[in-house]
Amino acid sequence: MTEIATRAPRVVATAEGRRRRNGGGPRGGVIFAFIVPFLLPFLLFYVVPVCYAIWQSFLVVRRSAGQYGVPYTAFGGFTQYVQVFQNADFWTSVGRVALFGIVQVPVMLFVALVMALLLDTPLLKLKAFFRITAFMPYAVPGVIAAIMWSFLYSPQFSPIVDALKAIGLQPDFLGPSGVLWSTANISTWLWTGYNMLILFSALQAIPQELYEAAKLDGASNWVIAWQIKVPMITPSIILTTVFSIIGTLQLYAEPAVLRQISSNISSTYTPNMLAYAVASGNNYQQAAAISVVIAVITFVLSFAFMRLTSRKAGL
Repeated sequence: MTEIATRAPRVVATAEGRRRRNGGGPRGGVIFAFIVPFLLPFLLFYVVPVCYAIWQSFLVVRRSAGQYGVPYTAFGGFTQYVQVFQNADFWTSVGRVALFGIVQVPVMLFVALVMALLLDTPLLKLKAFFRITAFMPYAVPGVIAAIMWSFLYSPQFSPIVDALKAIGLQPDFLGPSGVLWSTANISTWLWTGYNMLILFSALQAIPQELYEAAKLDGASNWVIAWQIKVPMITPSIILTTVFSIIGTLQLYAEPAVLRQISSNISSTYTPNMLAYAVASGNNYQQAAAISVVIAVITFVLSFAFMRLTSRKAGL
């Protein structure tokens, strides 16, 4: 009995070691089978294109015999990146989307937060109806939404413009100073419901006992909302802000559609539009460099915001 008792742990250990060497046995195969459907598209349609774009950004087009020689690509180091940083249109577009984000993102997230808080209050009736109604704009593709709003902005077709003119106002939604905020309005209309749903889901996860304890202490619904609910969903607020920063630097569809009816939007209006315009001129290496710089700026801003806000929130 003693010999059997001493040998049993060694047998179990040997079997465990054999299972680890075999990749976990049947369980490891099941896990791998679940991962493959995600991993293959992720590698083929995300990792590979990103790596290819980075490689293209280090190439330059040269000619074998002067200006009219046969073109060929060669390794050019950081030549394309130097040209990007020297491109005035690039920095103008970055400054434009930065101004866009500084104004649009806080407004959108504040509206989304207020809507989430209203949906979470027990005083509101027909919550399911209002939740679906607020989320419906997100179901509309961005291009379709921009086309819809372009008719509402057009001086020839818009009932909104006609109504404002009837009361003595002269709106210029597509003018030099108004077109950026018209674009911001489309983005806000599209994404407020999406962010509201994230914040509302976070509110639903808060234990109800906290509210009951606060009410016993005499706290009003206003105090509960802003001193208990909002601090409790700070991680979700940070998450939606990061998503919004990323979306701001990727702004393309809305201004590209409005460009068809407004001369105040150029082909280099946003960084993504600049990259597309450069690629349309067959300068794919320069477009790749612009894309990589945009990605790096997006990563730096998102990471810096997350670190700063998480540290302040004690997360």
